[in-house]
Amino acid sequence: MTGTTGPTGATETTGPTGAFPYKLVATDLDGTLLRSDDTVSERTRTALAAITAAGAAHLVVTGRAVPWTRHILDDLGYEGLAVCGQGAQVYDAGAHRLLTSVTLDRQVAGLALAKIEAEVGPLALAASRDGLDGDVLIGPGYRVQGQLKAVAFTDMAELWAEPLTKMYIQHPRLTDDELTAAARAAAGSLVSPVMAGEGIVELLPLGLSKATGLSLAARRLGVKAADTIAFGDMPNDIPMFAWSSHGVAMANAHTELKAVADEMTTSNDEDGIAVVLERLLG
Repeated sequence: MTGTTGPTGATETTGPTGAFPYKLVATDLDGTLLRSDDTVSERTRTALAAITAAGAAHLVVTGRAVPWTRHILDDLGYEGLAVCGQGAQVYDAGAHRLLTSVTLDRQVAGLALAKIEAEVGPLALAASRDGLDGDVLIGPGYRVQGQLKAVAFTDMAELWAEPLTKMYIQHPRLTDDELTAAARAAAGSLVSPVMAGEGIVELLPLGLSKATGLSLAARRLGVKAADTIAFGDMPNDIPMFAWSSHGVAMANAHTELKAVADEMTTSNDEDGIAVVLERLLG
């Protein structure tokens, strides 16, 4: 495959030249490419470098918005495209430039929240603002996962003051699966609720998914779904698996993703991506 690539990224591609059977390797970040300590192992870095040397491209496809993803890509030396924000953003890591961005209609989001709260009671809220440096706003009672940077808010007017890519909701009693199901039942005609990880239930623009951004990025790379293998761990990865030719679920994956996966690998802490890539490289 010809084109300029970083250790784990790519720009223009024309086709594989080695024995590796795919032109594109799409990987989720949390629970998949990243270990529990938010690092990428040397074994996995080596495997990704080997597939790019064999002519394939590595594409990060994450639920994280660009501001929460950029430092990870920089650490990897990743210079290609990345799909962020559950498919809302296509980001050129080499140029540090946002190529596409889909925003959540704030009036529709407000109506969706009202409908969900009418069914399940008050929710703790957070939201991602649009843009390369968009803040993540955290409301009272919302539990932030990990050490991600966030800005607290108490006034709902502040929440709606600028364009958003998505919202996050938490409930004091319902499980993540129960909250996702309740949100779909109450407001599934207005937004796309999805579970992206422990304590992370998101409201996206209607119809948006990781497959949306993945297809856009793949088109820019000149790669088709039939030439793509995808790795993931959560229900938000289901559309990515449906779009790709082959879906690989991590051992730590949610049962909904395992049910639709073509293959299982070891966990994110046991180099599950590298295990598969090394086998495919022969």
